[in-house]
Amino acid sequence: MKITIISPNTAHLREMAYVLQEQSHQVQAFEGGKTRMPTIAEQELPDLMIVDGMCCDPADLAPVEQVTTHHPRMAVVLLCAQQTPEFLLQSMRAGVREVLPSPPPPQALADAVQRLASKLQDSPPNRAQGQVMAFLPCKGGAGATFLATNLGWALAQKHSVLLVDLNLQFGDALPYLHEGKPSSTLADVARDLHRLDASFLTASTVKITPRLHVLAAPEDAMHAMEVEPGHIEAIVQLAATHYDFVLLDMGRVLDPLALRVLDKAQCIVPVLLPNVPAVRNAQKLLRMFHDLGYPESRLHPVLNRVDRRSEIGLSEVRKTLGLEQQWRSIPDSAQEVQAAINAGAPLAESARSSSVVRELTAWADALSPRAHEENGNFLNRLFRRA
Repeated sequence: MKITIISPNTAHLREMAYVLQEQSHQVQAFEGGKTRMPTIAEQELPDLMIVDGMCCDPADLAPVEQVTTHHPRMAVVLLCAQQTPEFLLQSMRAGVREVLPSPPPPQALADAVQRLASKLQDSPPNRAQGQVMAFLPCKGGAGATFLATNLGWALAQKHSVLLVDLNLQFGDALPYLHEGKPSSTLADVARDLHRLDASFLTASTVKITPRLHVLAAPEDAMHAMEVEPGHIEAIVQLAATHYDFVLLDMGRVLDPLALRVLDKAQCIVPVLLPNVPAVRNAQKLLRMFHDLGYPESRLHPVLNRVDRRSEIGLSEVRKTLGLEQQWRSIPDSAQEVQAAINAGAPLAESARSSSVVRELTAWADALSPRAHEENGNFLNRLFRRA
């Protein structure tokens, strides 16, 4: 691996270069400070850049963010004599892979570089960002958690999916898919954010299937209060680089944390039932999204539990709320759905032929990155035959 080290301390440069050359890495050492990062990154294009002499001021991270933005596959490790929780959080948000003491213990440096070398080797080049979808109910009991968990199951038949339960105080997404308790939760990841990388994130999830992982809400409501908007932002940002889909089960509270998350979502899914109070709440929600400047293309509402005998159907809701082309409807199958929820299993396992399962499968297929390409290929074949 090609490694560049920048340090104002020549003794530190010699010691680190010796440790890394012993591991058979190609090492280049440059005397100086963090301001040299952008220039050296452009000239040398290393796999890993180690920068010594950082202080705890988050304002010093500007050149770091410049490098990670322009060179997203270049790993950056910072060496800092004193580390504060705020600096660690800001570093992760700036794209830093690890923060070590200055000077770093030789074994700690060697281990960190070995971890990064393994990740860089395993990661596919130029991987597309995963799609972030946020589900939120317009009114309690709308079924947003059911849709998020079961759409996640449908997507995971072909794609990697992370479901994050962001209903911090009363989250219960995991029991929709799994009967056991999580060994780690969102609060644990937030508490150890300085360790955040793909391996740590994956290890903190419950593996429902090899492709469907769940990051559970805190078990203790008091621990939920420790989770900050910046924690969630860093987790979602990392998750989108390693999963095809990141599904966020939001809950009803639209506080600063929720709004920070919604800013990151490419697809916002308000879920409502076909009744007057829910439609009124949906009107308020869509108006708020408009005031926040969210484009309509990001809003994909779902009318859940639609019964043909109901006085309010999809056409009436569309006329009232607009967004003509972006609606989905899920049929009512209350008995089957409730049985699946009580069993702690996806509906597709107990009622594969259910109309709800068919709609969720069609939704998952429509979200597939290959859907448009496959349609285009089919049309091309059709016209070639003609």
